[in-house]
Amino acid sequence: MYFRRVLRPSSPARTRSDIPGDAPAGGCPPAGGSGRRTASLKAVRTAGALLAAGALLLAACSAAQSRHRAVPATQAVLAALPRSTPPALLPYYTQKLTWRDCGAPGFQCATMKAPLDYADPGAGEIRLAVARTRATGPGERLGSLLVNPGGPGGSGIDFLQHFAGIGYPAEIRARYDLVALDPRGVARSEPVQCLDDRAMDTYTQTDVTPDDPAEIDALTAAYRSFAEGCGAHAPRLLRHVSTVEAARDMDVLRAVLGDPKLTYVGASYGTYLGATYAGLFPDRVGRLVLDGAVDPSLSARRMNLDQTAGFETAFQSFARDCVRHDDCPLGGPGTTPRQAGDRLAAFFRELDARPLPTGDPDGRRLGEALATTGVIAAMYDQGAWPQLRGALTAAMTRHDGSALLALSDSYYERDTKGHYANLMYANAAVNCLDMPPAFSSPDEVAKALPAFEKASPVFGRSLAWSALNCGYWPVRATGEPHRIEARGAAPIVVVGTTRDPATPYRWAESLAAQLSSARLLTYDGDGHTAYGRGSRCIDDAINTYLLEGTPPAEGKRCS
Repeated sequence: MYFRRVLRPSSPARTRSDIPGDAPAGGCPPAGGSGRRTASLKAVRTAGALLAAGALLLAACSAAQSRHRAVPATQAVLAALPRSTPPALLPYYTQKLTWRDCGAPGFQCATMKAPLDYADPGAGEIRLAVARTRATGPGERLGSLLVNPGGPGGSGIDFLQHFAGIGYPAEIRARYDLVALDPRGVARSEPVQCLDDRAMDTYTQTDVTPDDPAEIDALTAAYRSFAEGCGAHAPRLLRHVSTVEAARDMDVLRAVLGDPKLTYVGASYGTYLGATYAGLFPDRVGRLVLDGAVDPSLSARRMNLDQTAGFETAFQSFARDCVRHDDCPLGGPGTTPRQAGDRLAAFFRELDARPLPTGDPDGRRLGEALATTGVIAAMYDQGAWPQLRGALTAAMTRHDGSALLALSDSYYERDTKGHYANLMYANAAVNCLDMPPAFSSPDEVAKALPAFEKASPVFGRSLAWSALNCGYWPVRATGEPHRIEARGAAPIVVVGTTRDPATPYRWAESLAAQLSSARLLTYDGDGHTAYGRGSRCIDDAINTYLLEGTPPAEGKRCS
């Protein structure tokens, strides 16, 4: 399962080295700098947007600092500390963060400590990376707004520095300190590592539509090697990267920041994380936005099957758009989505037998696995449809696989130097710990193939076999499917997109029905998640809720 919010795969990825891990201690950077930050949400929607330093955040930072000095940090932490906090956790809840400048001007980073095992706080600790940008004013500061982009495995800090901290609406950035945490096992927070880059290249090219016993053996060997690599690198950490533990980390951060309640915007998997927090700490829920909802009551197999149908729905939308264009390689006017899908599936079968050249310096060719991943990457955002149309044209008519390979690399977060971020490693580590595997053997996959192929004639076979990865995980799952009601929580806004590929709309309906205080906000449209993707109706409803605490009306729909 893979839920993360993907921002325009056409954008070049910013590498970890662009964001210094250490910088001179202190608060806001000195006055000065050149250029201006673009405040437009549309302009910075892509994950790789690099904008020059601007006076806007610099000037507002000193003003925000003066407002924060009104309440001593220790006093604020104690005020936010529930009386029920176990004594063994008090050192974590009362710690003081040391902030330092990091990344682009206006951003600060710190390291927060948390127990590795909340059931045994004395058994060691984990260090978690935190970042923030201060409220710019004017107006009364509303506290901290924690953001999470999903995944699991997505870096909250990257999301903050590349998108939320410069792209969220100005009125939100004026009233809130925007804060992000790299969850345990992710990016800068003791990241899970499974394979070296060369081995990961091999893994991503593994045939996930095996046609005979030998190919099945090769696929299961790849899954075993991946799992063994993760277990060898961090055998203890793998037992403590669950969503429940990440939600408990969020509560420690809430208290350390001095906030009596949590205000939070979580996208995709971030909705599962936020809902888990609400279930654990309903009395500490402030204003929670869960955008692109995950249904926690579903089994892993059901989730994978629903996702398969979701990607088929998204592909049909793409196909209907594609055939209206002269350069669509899947057909012209009058071609049905099913016919377009048949042509794409036939092309995938050709690649399975004869991969295409890509010009890649590492010698990678475009086989079926990478091509399928490239197409799936573009399903997350309809803004990527023109790019996908061009990539398919290049591959299907000019035998050039480079553009589809680039889309696949964006999905895997592989940079131009051949280095992979730890996204896929953390994704597996969290998913495989959170619930029992969808499949435990190739025989189970084979029995389920008809259902998956019915859900998606284009992607069903590959997504069914991909769901076998947790079947070989070295750590037994600690979670189970369960309903989350969070009785007593303040109103929570659940957002669902009707043609969302990765988190189908029915999941939002289900989560909203489970949470006792939820309001469902519906976006009738394409793509993964809704906030900040161009619907003024959606953005206004969420902004009003975050700023005033007023949730959308029951049954509100936007387009």
